[in-house]
Amino acid sequence: MRTYDEKHIKNVVLIGPAKSGKTTLAETMLYEAGIVHRRGTVEENNTVSDYHEVEHDRGSSVYATSLHTEWRDYKINIIDTPGLDDFIGEVITSIRVCDTAVLLLNAQNGIEVGTELLWNYVDKYNKPTILAVNQLDSDRASFNRTIEEAKSYFGSAVTVMQYPLNTGSGFDSIIDLLKMVMYKFPEEGGKPEKLPIPDSERERADALHNELVEKAAENDEGLMEQYFEKGTLDEDEMRQGLKIGMMKHEVFPVFCLSAKKDMGSGRMMGFIDNVAPSAIEMPAEETEDGEAVPCDPNGPTRLFFFKTLVEPGLGRLSFFKVLSGEVSVGMELVNERTSTVERISQLFIADGKKRNAVENLKAGDIGCTLKLKNTYTNHTLNGKGAVGNIRPIDFPDPKLRVAISAVNKQDDEKLSEVLNEIHIEDPTVSIEYNQELKQLILSTQGELHLAVTKWRLENIYKLQAEFQKVKIPYRETIQGAANATYRHKKQSGGAGQFGEVSMKVEAYYEGMPPLSEHPVRDSETVDLPWGGKLVFNNCIVGGVIDARFLPSIMKGVMEKMAQGPLTGSYVRDVRVSVFDGKMHPVDSNDISFKIAGMMAFREAFLQAGPQLLEPVFEVEVLVPSELMGDVMTELQIKRGVIMNMEMEGDNQVIKARVPLAELDKLQTSLRSLSQGRAIVRSHFSDYAPVSTDLQKRVSEEYSKAELAEAH
Repeated sequence: MRTYDEKHIKNVVLIGPAKSGKTTLAETMLYEAGIVHRRGTVEENNTVSDYHEVEHDRGSSVYATSLHTEWRDYKINIIDTPGLDDFIGEVITSIRVCDTAVLLLNAQNGIEVGTELLWNYVDKYNKPTILAVNQLDSDRASFNRTIEEAKSYFGSAVTVMQYPLNTGSGFDSIIDLLKMVMYKFPEEGGKPEKLPIPDSERERADALHNELVEKAAENDEGLMEQYFEKGTLDEDEMRQGLKIGMMKHEVFPVFCLSAKKDMGSGRMMGFIDNVAPSAIEMPAEETEDGEAVPCDPNGPTRLFFFKTLVEPGLGRLSFFKVLSGEVSVGMELVNERTSTVERISQLFIADGKKRNAVENLKAGDIGCTLKLKNTYTNHTLNGKGAVGNIRPIDFPDPKLRVAISAVNKQDDEKLSEVLNEIHIEDPTVSIEYNQELKQLILSTQGELHLAVTKWRLENIYKLQAEFQKVKIPYRETIQGAANATYRHKKQSGGAGQFGEVSMKVEAYYEGMPPLSEHPVRDSETVDLPWGGKLVFNNCIVGGVIDARFLPSIMKGVMEKMAQGPLTGSYVRDVRVSVFDGKMHPVDSNDISFKIAGMMAFREAFLQAGPQLLEPVFEVEVLVPSELMGDVMTELQIKRGVIMNMEMEGDNQVIKARVPLAELDKLQTSLRSLSQGRAIVRSHFSDYAPVSTDLQKRVSEEYSKAELAEAH
């Protein structure tokens, strides 16, 4: 396979909402370039891009897939991405490493919810963008409406390069405003005939061409001078101006397509060759320390790994971009994050599941390799003279959490290993064992993401798992004060056990007055690992309890606080004062006073107005203004308290406090309510008291579970 230099490599990512035609366009581009000789279809499950079994099962893309074409002395690396935001991690990594985004707009639907979500990431990484209006052969297609909506959303950067002469089932002609010709396609698509622009379209085409010339000129002072001098720009000058505008994010060229009928893709590929920037022209990547890493073919070798794919029977496939220098088979490179040496034993250019072996890849190119031992997504491999990790890709926080366990308990360890493997492949899946809740927590981007994870467990790894709700990490405290005395006495032959403890338990708060009814001999304040405080006062006088037993009493209190009397949750913010008790000269020991302290604390706690606390999150919902009322209603249904509202662009930001118990359900309901347009951000705030009804219900559920376990 031919090796291309850095100036002749173009990296593009195909993005767009579900059903916008990305996979079909990718297939058509491969066909146009002669990489495949027969175009597959999504319906027949035979496209190069969607080759995974789960994609065939679901009928849509789940993974981002790397492909390539060779078109008129240029190599175009293509990454086809999923359209559903449950798989946004696949999209983000692809946008990050590509140099141009091709954003597909469905001519039937215009700017869709998914378009807005994807644009946030394109805009974040400031990627040059081509707008491809697809499905112009549909009866419901409207090019003009789509462009109006695009201009309303993206602004004046939307730059019409082409427009269709007709849309609908008879679509076959495109007016090209850069070359000022009409492309007329045969009925079966493919190579078009170049024809003069019809007289009936000449006035419109001339007006739009002049707008295009002005748009190209305004991005560069030299071109503007040429425009003022000549009154126009030639084709090469326009290309130059359009490239500058794309890199400034001030020009989004618009192309017309019917990917299904193979109409228009060749012209867009030619524009990618001639105008879209290559990696060497893009702003330099940066290390975590802020050092610029320009795409220099003569620089030290530096690879950035953006995707890891674990394929049964094959092993771990690692995808990377060559940021500088050159990588060759046999090279040994240093992983900056793990300080290990990796040997590149094989190099490939991927076309779906087909891997084309190559000997080397140059700066700006995208490739993959097999069986690296310690290198994963977001890792950097450096050659001699290169140091530092490339700034990592940021992934969104999970939106859905479930507890997971193996149906067969003997598979628990294997389940953990498999889930860790899935996390390596997809960092937007996270797995954590919560010691407090005694649950293995699986977090995903949504219901569909979870369903695909479950499918993989069952079909790829042959593991049966069950899913439950994640328990809520409640806290327990008290509102008042109470005294209790407990005597622990046990005699079973030989040495017995005896300990009696009297204590006062009361609610603790910062700045509370000292204990008045008993003299405090010494006091210890413990910052509890789960939050809050325990203040432990020794008020013993007259030696009724030997000082050596006080630590045991405190240990018993702490053990009960770690499994609260009300619901088994952690206890926080209490003051315990031990003021009386009794000993036995023979039978008193540490275990006796530990048990007596534990039980005295339990009795006093339950008499002191126990209060259950729940974790509350501060939530921000970014939502289009027209949906604000519905979202506020939903927040209130989910026990949310609205705190504030403010404008952010054309959207509203609603700030609220929402209990953790409602947060997962809120994410799901808001996604459905807003068709995915609501963006929810949340972070833990504090613990707040629950209602009397909820406290009673949770406490009764805990008591029933304890009773069942005892039997």
